[in-house]
Parts: sequence; structure tokens; C-alpha cells
Amino acid sequence: MNPAFRDGAREGIRDFMPMSVGLLPWAVVTGIAMVSAGLSPLQAAGMNLIVYAGTAQLGTLPLLASGAPLWLIVLTALALNLRFVIFSAALAPAFHDYGLARRLASSYLLVDGVFAMCTERLLKADDPHWRWGYYLGPSLWVWTLWQLFTLAGVLGAGIVPQGWSLEFMATIALLVMMLPMSRTRPMLVAALAGGIATVLLRGLPLRLGLIAGIAVGILAGFAAEHGLQKRGAR
Repeated sequence: MNPAFRDGAREGIRDFMPMSVGLLPWAVVTGIAMVSAGLSPLQAAGMNLIVYAGTAQLGTLPLLASGAPLWLIVLTALALNLRFVIFSAALAPAFHDYGLARRLASSYLLVDGVFAMCTERLLKADDPHWRWGYYLGPSLWVWTLWQLFTLAGVLGAGIVPQGWSLEFMATIALLVMMLPMSRTRPMLVAALAGGIATVLLRGLPLRLGLIAGIAVGILAGFAAEHGLQKRGAR
């Protein structure tokens, strides 16, 4: 193993370790939610392996449980994961010297926490082996934790009383990761506008308020970014 790769992986896992704490309850809650929505343990494990996106999994489960049309489930999952297009574009300069197949395969491992924690150092590092290790180390660490603790939630779903309402823990975990990412004014505007719109539009049929809230957040973020650039050009 290349020494630079090993150093990068070690540093990446060490840097990500504090963020792992927020990931664990989220994974357990996702496992419980999948079983509560009617999935068998095998189906839940399969969804966890294939989708591997907690937000999309939690966001589409109510639609699956209510028998919503397939197009709406797919559209909701795509809308919830739309941010990964932006994440990938931001990370692309760090992996420009790797082949397409490797970049496509590694995109499966990209998660919010790794993006929030790794991006700045990845874009500044010169050694491609170190960059690869710094991305792959915490990404595989997250993947392993997510699979294990989600499985724990799936297998332990019958033990946890339903009255505990653990769903809010997933929201807290998302907030913990979102706050450090909202470092610029457009990001903050997008988050606030999207959140407020989702709450106000929650009564729309087929849970379309969630998709509408995402669209409002994106538009507000673009408007804020455009406004800042326009002001800076004066």
C-alpha cells in the first residue's frame, strides 16, 4: 500500500471520528423506520446496500408505505439526492487525475459528512495518493458503520417501543451535519427558505410539499448567490 495513501486514510478517519457519533443514531433510526414501513429484514438490508442514502431512504419510506406511485417515489429520491450533484462538482478537481470508472465507483461512497469534512483539505492537497486515501478512508468507515448500525436497527425494531418516536434523532443528525456546511450567506438562505417552505407546504397531496420545499430552497440559494455577485460587481 502506498505510504501517502495510508497516511491520508488514517488522517481522514481520525478527522471524521467525532462526526461518527451523530451517524450512529441516524443509522439505527433508519433501520427501525424501514421495518416499520413494512419492509422485511432482507428487503431493508437490500435497500440499505443499493440506495445507501439515509435522507432518501427516510424520505421515500412514507411514500412506499402509503402506496404512492413509482414515479413520485423516484422523483422524491432524486430531489433529496440532488445535492450530490453539487457535491460532486465541488470535489471533481481533487480527482481529475483518476479514470472515469474509479470516479464513478467512488461516487457511491460519497455522503454529506465526508463532503463537509474532507473537501477543503482534498482540494488543497498536492499528492493524488494522499487525496485518494483521505477520501476513501473515512468513506469506507462511514459505509461500514452505516451498514452495521442500520442492520442493528432492522433486527432490533421489535424491541424499541413505538412510543419513543425516535424519528426526531434523524433530524438532529442532519442538522448537526448541515450547520457547518451553511458557512456562506447563499447556503444559509437556501436552508432557511427550503425549511420554511417545506413546513408551510406540508399539506400538499402526495407529500409534494417536500419536493416543493427543495425547489424553493434551490431557487432562493441561486437568487442569493446571484445577488451577492451582482453587488460585488458594482
